[in-house]
Amino acid sequence: MHNDDLINLPKLLGRLPMLMANLPGLLKGARYGKLSDKSRPLGLGLAIQRVAEHNPNGIAIIDENRQLTYSQFNAWANRIADYFRSIGLTKGDCIALNMENRAELLAALVGAAKLGLCSAMINTSQRGKILVHSINLVAPKAIVVGAELTDAIEEVRDQLNIDAGCFYCIANQNTLENAGEVPQGYANLADMILDCSSENPEQTTRIYLNDPLLYIYTSGTTGLPKAVVFSNGRWEKAYGAFGFAAVRLDKHDRLYCTLPLYHATGLVVCWSSVIAGQGAFVIARKFSASGFWDDIRKYGCTAFGYVGELCRYLNERPAAPNDLDNKVHVIVGNGLRPSIWKSFQQRFGIERIAEFYTASESNVAFTNVFNFQNTVGFSPVSYAIVKYDKEKEAPIRGPNGRMIKVRKGESGLLIGEITQKTPFDGYTDKEKTEKSILRDAFKKGDAYFNTGDMMRDIGFKHAQFVDRLGDTFRWKGENVSTTEVEQILDGAPGIIESVVYGVEIPNTNGRAGMAEVRLETAPESFDFDAVNDYLRRELPAYAVPVFLRVTGTAMDTTGTFKHQKSKLKEDGFDVSRISSPIYVLLPGEKTYLRLTADKAAAIAGGEYRF
Repeated sequence: MHNDDLINLPKLLGRLPMLMANLPGLLKGARYGKLSDKSRPLGLGLAIQRVAEHNPNGIAIIDENRQLTYSQFNAWANRIADYFRSIGLTKGDCIALNMENRAELLAALVGAAKLGLCSAMINTSQRGKILVHSINLVAPKAIVVGAELTDAIEEVRDQLNIDAGCFYCIANQNTLENAGEVPQGYANLADMILDCSSENPEQTTRIYLNDPLLYIYTSGTTGLPKAVVFSNGRWEKAYGAFGFAAVRLDKHDRLYCTLPLYHATGLVVCWSSVIAGQGAFVIARKFSASGFWDDIRKYGCTAFGYVGELCRYLNERPAAPNDLDNKVHVIVGNGLRPSIWKSFQQRFGIERIAEFYTASESNVAFTNVFNFQNTVGFSPVSYAIVKYDKEKEAPIRGPNGRMIKVRKGESGLLIGEITQKTPFDGYTDKEKTEKSILRDAFKKGDAYFNTGDMMRDIGFKHAQFVDRLGDTFRWKGENVSTTEVEQILDGAPGIIESVVYGVEIPNTNGRAGMAEVRLETAPESFDFDAVNDYLRRELPAYAVPVFLRVTGTAMDTTGTFKHQKSKLKEDGFDVSRISSPIYVLLPGEKTYLRLTADKAAAIAGGEYRF
């Protein structure tokens, strides 16, 4: 990180012409950010309904070879809402949605939103114990599963606390043309809605600021996934901030999204930006680096959503003569590395990068509305970046018991003040909610949300992201809970004890998972194949540790019996510093292999694509 990135007054004044040109949108976004009227109808369902009235023939969704207008999409969602109403679901009830990126997922979500139902957006990578935990945690009245994911549900179905008659399935095809067949034991939702009403339900105008819209799952800072309550009011604020102030799309724009729609970046940030502009949301099932720009050109996309890893993959592709042959003028996302920011922007001719920072549960957000480079942007809300003791895993407090803000150019822990306008909605678990709150930070009685993130203050309310703290690290654009992986590893055949942490691999985004493990047998006779199979069954692919460091002794702990991770993180996978054997799961391999000095050098040199 360079001092060149620090923002001073001349730099800020240089942005004034752009600021003035976009002033109406910035002011509108700011008004949305201050919403506090609890009697005003709002939310996702109402927003779709209004665009269907104002731009009925505009393209709303493009999903592979099908296009839906706002009128068609709204009518589809209304039929789903009417069916959910007919089976007794009412405002405040929860349903679980487990489906890959496709129009059916969005229609089911909006149908639920129109009734005031709260949709739990299940991570499609989850399997086994974690999947059971995530679903049962929110006590859904029903579940809607894409046929592409019924295998995962069937493995754990007898452990789910859902009535047998409340399992719905949507066939893995265009169900608007043909409802298709679904597996035995599921009701076919596409069949059920055929005779339902396409009219807007009256309930949609009775949804307000604090009414829940989504459960988004996050690792938080410790333990198994937590279900973060995402209210309709919070969605409305994102709709205003990104749609009008930051991304600024219109009816002619098409935003391409390959990000998973169980995450807020794709579902809330990208889609709400499209809805605000009354443009088209172009969705893909999965990200493909080789096919990405072909899709951009095929669908005439003018924007796309990203996480840093996605941009890195695109940047690593060989340069092509048509790299600049695209209509993209703005991208929105988070995690774009400073090391590739400028080259990526120039290579593909992108005018604006609307980098942002927030978290599903966070009450503080930054957005790059001034279009500076190498920053998560500007935040209008009350926050602080404070000095932090990594050993004690707590903010440093001065002699007066209060926290100490860092100086410009320094890094520290980001905390967001909890106020009426910037509430912390918390988790489903009240104890975990309280653990995330820092009290009496600067004066008696104040309260701040602990983001768990290190940020650098670069001046004029702008910041740079530095790293995750505590028991969570980020890999493949996902937050990985070390506690969650440890619990699964400790249940693996032949493993006595484990400690999990993230390590840096050069030229990758985030940190790769590494685990120090104590085995029941010598590593030469240990069944690494069985452990790999077990981990792939129980964990999402991104959470499976890349490295296993084998130890023959009990692991170092603190006085409070927490594992000592700082030395392990410093060692990384450097075989010259570590005498005990290390095993690595290389890309494309099906088992862990002994890490040699040559392999370690090849990994550090970027010869393997993680």
